Amino acid sequence: MITGDMEKLYPSAKILVRDCVASRLHQKDASLYNFSDQAQECAEQFMGWVDLGSNPPLPVEEIQAFADEVVASGIDTVVLVGQGGSTQAPMTITKYNKPDKNRVTFKTLDSDSPVRLREIIATCNPATTLVIISSKSGGTIEPRMALAALRPVFEEALGPEEAVRHLVAITDPGSDLERLAREEGWLKVLPGEPSVGGRFSALSVFGLLPAALVGIDLAELMEHARMAERLCSEDAIDNPAVNLAAFLFDNYQQGRDKVSFLTPKRGRVLGLWIEQLVAESLGKEGKGILPNIEVDSLLLADDPQDRSVIMYQTHADLWDESKNFEMSLAYIDSAIPRQSYKVESALELAEHFIMWEYAIAMCGYLMQVCPFDQPDVAAAKAEVLTILREGQPAPDFVENFTDDILMGQVEANVSPQFAEYEDLRGVLKALLGSIQPGDFFAVNAFLPYTGEGRREALEAIRHDVAEAFRVVSSLEVGPRYLHSTGQLQKGGRNEGVYLVLSADELKDVPLPAGAPAPSLGALARAQAAGDLITLADRGRRAVHLHLPDNSGVTLRCLAEVVKDTLAEVMIERTIGEELTAEWTEEALEG
Repeated sequence: MITGDMEKLYPSAKILVRDCVASRLHQKDASLYNFSDQAQECAEQFMGWVDLGSNPPLPVEEIQAFADEVVASGIDTVVLVGQGGSTQAPMTITKYNKPDKNRVTFKTLDSDSPVRLREIIATCNPATTLVIISSKSGGTIEPRMALAALRPVFEEALGPEEAVRHLVAITDPGSDLERLAREEGWLKVLPGEPSVGGRFSALSVFGLLPAALVGIDLAELMEHARMAERLCSEDAIDNPAVNLAAFLFDNYQQGRDKVSFLTPKRGRVLGLWIEQLVAESLGKEGKGILPNIEVDSLLLADDPQDRSVIMYQTHADLWDESKNFEMSLAYIDSAIPRQSYKVESALELAEHFIMWEYAIAMCGYLMQVCPFDQPDVAAAKAEVLTILREGQPAPDFVENFTDDILMGQVEANVSPQFAEYEDLRGVLKALLGSIQPGDFFAVNAFLPYTGEGRREALEAIRHDVAEAFRVVSSLEVGPRYLHSTGQLQKGGRNEGVYLVLSADELKDVPLPAGAPAPSLGALARAQAAGDLITLADRGRRAVHLHLPDNSGVTLRCLAEVVKDTLAEVMIERTIGEELTAEWTEEALEG
């Protein structure tokens, strides 16, 4: 049973019930989105998710049986290679279940980083490892390149014929990936459902096979899904999806277009899935709701006026963990609207997947945006392919990374707003100085997040900006965010400020001849450059810094540069406010 505490009934809940939106969704009535021909046509193609619980296109028993056979054969490690919707729900399910003793070690590779690839290779025995290549279209560039990099390792250890028996494809029928897998004799090809979009595919085979592999009983999981589907398809005021949609939309109408997601550590993987679903579904046509999953609760002690709060209480093994979470909530300003939910087990995740999917489809109805497309994601992909064909754009300026220590050079590209600046500190000062109340800041980092000091340095940048300006500040993992918040960044309201980061690799991973990119590092850099170009084309405030390397010490130096620059911005802003106050007082006296 979905458990949650709704503080009040929001007005648009009555609209959703009056217009029978829940039942029409369940009936796959695309006319809900008839505010444009394009939106209705898109909905007609992508509403297969609404009844996955009651009408799974691939028998659950078949998925369960295959997973059981894999584990019985001696496989003890599974590597899921994918991107976006193909990996977010599996990460949520398998990581949430991990403390409950997964029956296999489950790893997700959705990164271009050679560091991450080497880490996975070093911790896997090819003889007992299964690799799942998960891609609806079968042509997504990141999993294609990751497979190209992984494959030689498996072939060297096992031989080419045996290596393919450790590969599984999940893809829509007719894709190039399906053709390749069948021609080469992969262990299994599992068909996706073309009418289910990636971010709505949690309870399709894309999410169900990983769930079964780690030991979740699919029959029980789908029983929870069926119950939630019945609740969320009712035209009733107590429908949890109706209440969630009304909470999000009515607060959005009041200028609260950002939602802070607060949960104990175990539940943060659910936040990643929610982040993609909400941002990519609603962030377009100058509209959107931004989920913020890296939240400093003390910064909500005073109502910033642009946020609401979703709180999730999740299972915790330690009393201290639960108590720490409860204490963090105590400081949040009571004026900030909030909703609270609880998830006790991995099985209950199915209920919340369905509630959020229905709620976001309802928000699309209320906001008059199609929740099933991602036009700006496609535009960014096209820009990356152009860069890979024609080469990197020339930097706007190059300079030594730091003043005191020779650490190499940083190459900078900037959006037109900052074209007059030709030095690192100057352009960072202009970028950070442009942040105003109601804006948000994002570090879009195509960097490894493992290894001493790396993530900590990036988190320091994110936190320092949040604390200085009291704005939403997020750390976005590249290239993952391109298929998630990247849509909202480019298609939503123009209120984002972006620091895009990439770096030379100390030990790059070359890709086979004929691949779109010569190496994984080159792919990551092209994606960072493409992101800057696409953001700039849409009038966003953005700076791309390509660092001399991605070592922890280099990232810490960058964090120090940002910290110093923030101090300068805040001093100047304070002086400006004092002068304005003096002038105002003099004018009143005069």
